[in-house]
Amino acid sequence: MNDTPADRGLSSGDAASAPVGQGLSRRDRLIIGAEIWILLGLSLGRSGVYALVNIIARLTDSTPLAQQTTAINASQSTRPYLDLTYQVLSLVFALVPVALALYLLSARGRSVVRSLGMDGSRPMRDFGWGMGLAAVIGIPGLAFYVLGRQLGITVGVEAAGLDPTWWAIPILILAALKNGVLEEIIVVGYLWERLRDLGWGTWRIIWTSALVRGSYHLYQGIGPFIGNVVMGVLFAWFYQSRWGRNRVWPLVIAHTVIDIVAFVGYLALPDAWLSALGVSVR
Repeated sequence: MNDTPADRGLSSGDAASAPVGQGLSRRDRLIIGAEIWILLGLSLGRSGVYALVNIIARLTDSTPLAQQTTAINASQSTRPYLDLTYQVLSLVFALVPVALALYLLSARGRSVVRSLGMDGSRPMRDFGWGMGLAAVIGIPGLAFYVLGRQLGITVGVEAAGLDPTWWAIPILILAALKNGVLEEIIVVGYLWERLRDLGWGTWRIIWTSALVRGSYHLYQGIGPFIGNVVMGVLFAWFYQSRWGRNRVWPLVIAHTVIDIVAFVGYLALPDAWLSALGVSVR
């Protein structure tokens, strides 16, 4: 993409101090590269490393992968209101890297709201594309999960380990929103901006974003890694396409809807249905 400085949220004065691609000095490249590694090391890259270690441990365990389980959105205390406190704190602090990513982008003279398409100028269009992406990814994703369970390359996922309290569903909805905001802003929006600054080509950025996304889902097995790489390719491609127009909101909406269905559906569906889908039952 060959945006002008104004298209990318830079003033004419900033254009000279924020060159792109081949115009960057070696020092500028090292600074941006270090920034990317530090931010990922504090957030999803760190999760990816732990997930890699986790899948190696699973694959070398005496128990077959298909017979193993993993829990997400687990309870953190047997005392309901203490558990609620922990859940809220986890959600809040998980979003700190997002604030850091937005700060780092804006610190270079960039309008973050404009460059990531985070304004509210097209709410219905963003919502429509978000729901469309959720359907395109969510329905095949469920089928791929079932297939992965049958093939023995996916662990049983307990999508909601919370006790059935009055606040369980609101917390699960907020957890889904947190995932959407955290992953799409960092893995798509932030990485796209920074890697484009380094002069990377479109498909190199798309595959890097997709592989990062897949890496931190490895703890769920090989199947979810593949599925999330596919999702990552589609999301990153859509983001820079003439339909996505470098707007992160449709991706956030799609991701949030997919996770709400998974998390809340896990609590709502009968155990017999979950077993039929190959989902781990509490």
